[in-house]
This record gives sequence, C-alpha cells and structure tokens, in this order.
Amino acid sequence: MIVQAAITGWGKCLPPGVLNNQDLSTIVDTSDEWIVSRTGMKERRISHVDVSDLAYVACARALACAGKSADQVDMIIFGGCSNDTQVPNSSSRVQQLLGANNAACMDVNTACTSGMYAMSVASAMIQAGTIRNALIIGAEVISPFMDWTDRNVAILFGDGAAAFYLEADDSSEEIGLQAEALGCYGDSRDILAVEGVGLKYANLGWPLGSTHWNFEGQNIFKQAIKGMYTGCQQAIEKQGIAKNDIDVVVPHQANLRIIELLANKLDLPEAKLFVNVHRYGNMSAATAPVALVEAVEEGVVKSGSLILVPAFGAGLTWSAQLIRWGKRCTPLMDCDVELPSTSLTGLELVKQCLEAHSKHKAPAQ
Repeated sequence: MIVQAAITGWGKCLPPGVLNNQDLSTIVDTSDEWIVSRTGMKERRISHVDVSDLAYVACARALACAGKSADQVDMIIFGGCSNDTQVPNSSSRVQQLLGANNAACMDVNTACTSGMYAMSVASAMIQAGTIRNALIIGAEVISPFMDWTDRNVAILFGDGAAAFYLEADDSSEEIGLQAEALGCYGDSRDILAVEGVGLKYANLGWPLGSTHWNFEGQNIFKQAIKGMYTGCQQAIEKQGIAKNDIDVVVPHQANLRIIELLANKLDLPEAKLFVNVHRYGNMSAATAPVALVEAVEEGVVKSGSLILVPAFGAGLTWSAQLIRWGKRCTPLMDCDVELPSTSLTGLELVKQCLEAHSKHKAPAQ
C-alpha cells in the first residue's frame, strides 16, 4: 500500500503593521514608481511579535482547518532563517505555545525555500511511516535585522507565516506531494548573504540585529531563474506529465519580473500564475506557503488541482514541488486565535529598528 501525505489543514498569519512604498520613501531614497516598476511590490508587513508567535497562530489556524487538536500532532517542522532563538529551536517554542506535547520538533533553514523544504521532509517521513502527520511552517520576521538604510534590500522584504497540516492518506487517490526537485548552487552562496547573522560574527564587534546585506541583484536574478527552471523541469519529468496538466503555479514571490520570466521560459500562460507579491513583498520562507494558502482561500486552487510551487533562496537553494490538492478547499472548523494587538504602524515599527541600529552600529565595511 502506498501512503501519501495529504494536506488537510492550512493557515496563515500576517502581522497588522503595513509598510507601503510611500512609507519607505521617507526613510530611503526611493519612490512608489521605482519600486513597483522593478519588483511589482506595493506593500509588506512588519511584525510586532517574534516569529514563533506568527508561526503559532498560523499553526492554530491550520489545525482548526483540519479539524485536529494539538495533542494529535506527531511532528512540527519550522522552516525559516529568522529564528527568535537558535538554542533551543523555534519549533519547540511553537510546540509549547500550541500545547502539542506529543510532537517531535525540528527546524529547517534553507532561507527562502525553507517552508517548502519542510513540506518535502514531512511528506517523506509520512510516506516512510516514521510519523502519521506533521505541522510544517514557513515563517519569518526579517525586519529586526534588515538594513533599513540600503534601498536595494529594504524595499524587498516583509514578515509573515503560514502552516500546513499533513497527514497519512492510505487511499488509492493521488494526493499531496507527487514529485519534487531540490538543489543548491553552493558556488553562488555569497551573492545573497547577510553579514552579521551567525556565530562567525561573534566577538567581532557586530551587535545582534545590525547587518550588512551582500545582495548582487543581477546574479541572484540569473541563478534564481536557472534553479527554479531546472527544478520545474525535473519535477515535471519525474511525474511524467505535460506542462498543460498543471492547473496552478504558485511561485516564490521574490520579484514580479522573475515570476514572469520563469513562466515565459516554462511556456506556461500567465493566467495559471498566482501572484501576491504586491501585497506582501518577499517574506523569505513564508512567501510560497502564504501564497499557496491564499490561492486556496481565493478559489484559485480547486478540488484536485495540480499545483507547481517553484522557489529559490540564499545558498543558493532552489526547489520545485508538484502537489495534488485534495477534495476539500474549506476549513472544517473556525479558529479564534489571534496575535496580540498593537497600535504601532509598520513605519513606526521600522523606525524603532532604525533607532536601535543607530545606537549599535555594525563594523564599517
């Protein structure tokens, strides 16, 4: 009997603080027209809470959607690179908040692809019979270590989280993750690097949170397209399908130009693309998972849809997953779990970061 890992619960959590392009123009030399023309982005979210808090709310909503309780969870996999603590891991904090005391916990960090790598790991463990279900998370709070003085990166990133509940399905139906391709161009790891994050910088005068982003935009663009195109081609070939069998493409929302060029190279119509980059920008590991949740919520993903999810991240990691959605596209239960409220706007939260960084500057480059 072939066991598959069906997605039966989904949820997202976006912090209420909105940072729009006009707000950004008050802190860096930019404009709405400049940002939109180059990225397609109009807004992004800024969190007033830790990443584990965003992940917790997303998980609570995914569990309610699946009609499950926290004590039924076998495994929690947190995907992200902005963990509020490294030791202990972030997944154990989510377990604590949920009360999921029977769940094993692990973190995965492949930068922007982390949420989708978490889905691959959980699906493989379910298919192997190691576990019967899992909560997988893609979550980031990038804003505290963003270099808000560098317009090349400050305009791109936001905060958010999404989660999925995966469970074993013993039926003969094709459901869940069907094919995947994962890879990394390690020779390109330095073209997207955040200096100041990691023990490499300990005791060298780097205050935690003060960073320098090495962001080689043109090289990232080329390698991102190469990696995602390769991944998509490999996943499609493994599954033995034609491109027109794909119903929806939910790509990593790093840049509208990248999304459109990838669709063009794959010869896929733009009508099959789900795009929400204008709403949230690039949320790193949360990006593709949030987009997939919204594609379901908005009715773009339907019962039985075949979904292609290509992504890339620092490393330079890349991935592509082919997912067969199940019959259900609506939650089984409502969820009343919410984030703590805040009166602060996105811009006010960013100004708090700027003030903190001005007191504790990174070493000169």
